[in-house]
Amino acid sequence: MKSIIKAFAIAALIAAPLASFAQSSQPVTRAQVREELAQLEKAGYNPNDWLNYPANIQRAEAIVAQQNSNNTAYGADTSSTAQSGK
Repeated sequence: MKSIIKAFAIAALIAAPLASFAQSSQPVTRAQVREELAQLEKAGYNPNDWLNYPANIQRAEAIVAQQNSNNTAYGADTSSTAQSGK
């Protein structure tokens, strides 16, 4: 029984430093929080609408995530056109 407790304690000691790497290196600034809130409000989130709280913020976060993924695309612009000489 003591060996199981000892093994668990060793595993916990090994896993504890690994969990610290998941945290960001810097805390979020007040300006970043305000910018994120402005993006969510632009996507349709209303902080005063507490009746639909979980659904409305999740929908707004999905819209913001989609907009951010569209802005980070890579590759050539497919909407451009070219004309050759006449």
